[in-house]
Formats: sequence, structure tokens, C-alpha cells
Amino acid sequence: MSAQPELAVEERPPVDVVLPERQTVPAVFASPHSGSDYPPEFVAQSRLRFPVLRRSEDSFVDELFGAAPRHGAPLVRALFPRAFVDPNREPFELDPQMFEDELPAYVNTVSPRIAAGLGTIARVVSNGEDIYARRLHFSEAKRRIDNYYRPYHDTLRELLASTRARFGVCLLVDCHSMPSIGGPMERDAGRGRVDFILGDCHARSCSAVIIDGAESVLRGLGYAVARNTPYSGGFATQHYGRPADGMHALQIEVNRALYMEEAAIARGPGLAALAARLETLIQALGKIAAEIARA
Repeated sequence: MSAQPELAVEERPPVDVVLPERQTVPAVFASPHSGSDYPPEFVAQSRLRFPVLRRSEDSFVDELFGAAPRHGAPLVRALFPRAFVDPNREPFELDPQMFEDELPAYVNTVSPRIAAGLGTIARVVSNGEDIYARRLHFSEAKRRIDNYYRPYHDTLRELLASTRARFGVCLLVDCHSMPSIGGPMERDAGRGRVDFILGDCHARSCSAVIIDGAESVLRGLGYAVARNTPYSGGFATQHYGRPADGMHALQIEVNRALYMEEAAIARGPGLAALAARLETLIQALGKIAAEIARA
């Protein structure tokens, strides 16, 4: 029998789940910003050259945490790019200045993320350059949210719920990467960053034993680690992290200089080694989550 042809980008689903042979730990890993399937119509809408348009990606983060299924935890990956629609925002967090028509009353039009140009539909890429040559219509934003954003969260929510139902608790590990130097719109603009930043929404989204354990493992591997500054946790960490209900969420930001060529958006020589070392963290977080479940 001949092999199935690969799906064209426009035919691929918006979200992919890599399941373990058997889920053995109450943890789910997610990579919401590593997607690189750019719809052609979106590329045509942009005023930017394609390499510039890609600068908002958390490129290759799904590869860094790709060992999660081998250690008993599902890995959820958004395949669409963050610049197209950002699943780590509220469903409708939109800048009214980006749209030709008036936005519905239910849309959140005021937030620090909107002010920075980084709402659910971003106005700018990570270096501050405007994405669009013209204003959009709200129907376009709604289509992206309905067809990409919602399937991602429906999939993630189902996995989290089934994990918690099976084990009694669940840990969401929300995996991201960050530029090695603070960008022009960020509080640490122009300054070099540590290797990892762990975010627990300032002790609100997960048990202290989880973030303490993650920091201990990373420091033991020789990395410099910070907590909650400048990233304390985005929408997913804030929304899903409810420790009192047995639902924990930890955000992890990885310095891109550790594993990629930032300017070229290419895999660097350190990627394979870092992914191998992160297996230690993946195993440790699964074990901690299992210990919480047994407590």
C-alpha cells in the first residue's frame, strides 16, 4: 500500500496532540506558540517580509519538550502561528484600532497586551513592527478564533479534564521561548536574560512544590533561573491554574540563545543537547505531579 500523501499546510488541522502509549503521570505539556503553518491569505495580508513575520514564533519549543510522551504525558501543539491568532490570550482580546467595523460589546478592548499590540489578533510582531497593511474586519478575527483558537483550547481542555478525572489532579506545563535580549516593548528592553523563567502567576497557578522542583532541577543542570519576571504566566496559566481544584499550571520560558539561531529562525547546534537535558525536567515534573496526586 502506498504511503498517504502529506497534507498541504492549508489542509492541516490547527492543533496536534502527541499521546503517550499510556498516560502514566498527571501532566499535560503544551506548546501554544511554536506553530509555523502560515495561511497564504494571512501572508498576503501582511506588510512584512516573511522572515520578519515569523519573529513572534516560539520556534522549535515543541521539539524541546518532544520527549514528554515518552515519559507518560501528552504534548499539545498549536500548528498555526502566534502572529495569526494567539491562543495564550483571552478569546476576544482585540485592539479596536485594527478594525474597520465596530467591535461587539463582549470584546475586551483594553488590556496591557492590547496596548502592546499583542492581543488575540496581534497588531505587531515581537520587535514592534506592524503586521498589516490595512485594517481588518471583525468577521476575519472571529473566523480565526472559531477555526483555530477554539479548537486548540477545546483539545487542551479535554486533555486536562480527562487527566484530572483519572488521577485526581493535573499539571499543565505551558512551554514557551523568549528572545535572549528584552525587546523594545518589554520592561527589560535591551538587557540580557537568564536561561529560564518560571511563571506561576506569583504563586497563584500551581503548588509551590512544583515551581520549587522545576527551579531545583534546572539549577542542578547548571542553568540560571528566574521567577515571574518579566513573564509570570499568560492566559493559559492564569485560566487553567486552579490549585484548590486540583488543576495546576506552570509556565516555562526558555532563552532562545540556548538552542537556536535567533536572527535566522533556525535550529542551533544546542537544540538536541538541550532537548535531552530537558528530559530530566519532564520526568521530574511528572513525578512531582504524581506525588501531589498521591498525597
